[in-house]
Amino acid sequence: MKHTLIISCITLLSMTTTTGARAQNEQFERGKRQVAALWQEKDGDKAAMEAFCRDHFIADPKEREAAFTKISGYLDAIYGYFGAMSVRLDWNVTVDNGALLPIDRKFASFSPSSHLSDDLYANKLAFYIALNFPELTLREKEALGTDRLAWAYARLGDYYTKRIPASVRQKSAEVNNDGEMYIAAYNIYMGHLLNNKGERLFPEEMILLSHWNLRDEIKANYSQGTVGLEKQRMVYEVMKRIIDQSIPNEVINRGTYNWNPYINKVYDDGAREVAYTPEGNVRYQKMLNIFHLMQQTDAYTGNTYIDRNFNNDMEVGVDELSGLFHKFLSAPELQQVGKIIAKRLGRKLEAFDIWYDGFKSRSNLDEAKLSEQTRALYPDAPALEKDLPNILIKLGFDTERAHYLASKIAVDAARGSGHALGAPMIGEKSRLRTRIPAGGLDYKGYNIAIHEFGHNVEQTISLYDMDYGMLSGVPNTSFTEALAFMFQKRDLKILGIDDSNPEKESMDVLDKMWSMYEICGVSMLDIAVWKWLYAHPSATAGELRDAVMHLSKEIWNRYYAPVFGIKDQTVLAVYSHMISYPLYLSAYAFGQIIEFQLENYIANKDFAAEVNRIYRLGRLTPNVWMKQATGEQVSVESMLAALRRVLSK
Repeated sequence: MKHTLIISCITLLSMTTTTGARAQNEQFERGKRQVAALWQEKDGDKAAMEAFCRDHFIADPKEREAAFTKISGYLDAIYGYFGAMSVRLDWNVTVDNGALLPIDRKFASFSPSSHLSDDLYANKLAFYIALNFPELTLREKEALGTDRLAWAYARLGDYYTKRIPASVRQKSAEVNNDGEMYIAAYNIYMGHLLNNKGERLFPEEMILLSHWNLRDEIKANYSQGTVGLEKQRMVYEVMKRIIDQSIPNEVINRGTYNWNPYINKVYDDGAREVAYTPEGNVRYQKMLNIFHLMQQTDAYTGNTYIDRNFNNDMEVGVDELSGLFHKFLSAPELQQVGKIIAKRLGRKLEAFDIWYDGFKSRSNLDEAKLSEQTRALYPDAPALEKDLPNILIKLGFDTERAHYLASKIAVDAARGSGHALGAPMIGEKSRLRTRIPAGGLDYKGYNIAIHEFGHNVEQTISLYDMDYGMLSGVPNTSFTEALAFMFQKRDLKILGIDDSNPEKESMDVLDKMWSMYEICGVSMLDIAVWKWLYAHPSATAGELRDAVMHLSKEIWNRYYAPVFGIKDQTVLAVYSHMISYPLYLSAYAFGQIIEFQLENYIANKDFAAEVNRIYRLGRLTPNVWMKQATGEQVSVESMLAALRRVLSK
């Protein structure tokens, strides 16, 4: 018996040792394959590559963990300081602090880290990381469960999977910056717009950025009766001129002339008609420039920008995401919502009613009075920054936590519509940027600022409160959009305005469904345009313009004409993201799905406590993150079920 026990123990030890050796060998072979895929002739011959792998593979798990900790610290420093440099280089083109000089644009388009990847391959550090922390597939990641260290290893494995030359990276920075600058300076001087009677409908000083402020101006006029409707129709005429590029160059970002967008004529102050030059196809050439840049990158990654954006960055397949959007857009209940809106408006729906804002609490409030309140509270960026702790306290964060989070967020007056810039590393602040006119922050700007503040809170929690630096952040941008939407939804509560409407819950659902209806279509167009570009790589800017307009009409006719009763509308093509943030729009639609599920989950819970818990999960994959956050995977079912419940009433 004793001998049998000894033999059994020896057998078990042998099996364990064999299993461990086999696992190490599989890990070594996997790492070697990734190194081989990245290795180039200038790095050495095949023998040199194999020798490198043998000499630098870490077999011992404890030694591997120690190496991981050191590598994380080094990379945090390298990428963090490069990120801090980029913040400084972009400063003058993103922050409204005086006239822009040509040299400002030059520095903003310079990418100081463009050679970093080349350098890390040249000194073999990238190969060392790829060998010992190889890339995992999406399925392998989702099998990691709650093992945080394994997740951190997996995220380190995402670092060195492709080898893109510095020249391509630098060109990417230049082209993207050019697109962003084009959009940031696309303002319409509303006080110089004329209707067919020669009348001005908007204040002299009103200047709106396309498309963000134009869209928000449409939303703001639902409570303004007949005059508001005429303003909305005029704004939509402006949008259509931007989309088809017949808009005069002379009225973009300047108030020298007056313009009637209905008949597309330009006048001087003496009401004399003047000749003008249409913008042409500048908008679509900017899109083509980005596409051609992505084609250059494709040659080094072996896939398309569509693949990289969805499969790699979002970690959700484009077909899976499009399927979610299609399912929502095809819901027959949306026709009922359209009828409700038409009844509330007392007229047939028009194309710009995709931005109908009448379900929100503020739709019954005077926006001018709201702007008076926000201007008094926030005359400038320092005033808003000083009040950030109070905003968090009003949202339920305790005083200490509110001051902790706010101390890591700074506010800047933006040149554009606004955005949130995450801190590049521990010790730096995230930046809340919103447009603040000379008279103070109006309600539109305040509403955007609260949205961006939601981003900043996520950025701070998921950086400063993370157990492993490699897990900093969220699965993809949709998850930070979700929290931004949740903050934005509470903007009136922060101002001390309570909604006692007994139908508030139903109105909130209808508002969310209509917003989702709009952004899903825009996202589908963005995807369709990129698929068209890859199918027509030699297209001209004019051909792209025609394709975008055709695709926008096609998507409109499929998903919107049954609800609106009108066909061939191009309104979906107005979004500026298609130029400055290509394929980003899907993050908004996906983010609204996530937001709805999060709001459902925390409905009877402590908002601040749940935000603190959930956004510490870090950069897991979307379904794993959602499962750990709410117990459910990402789905549109809860949205549609909520809509059915409301409509059944």
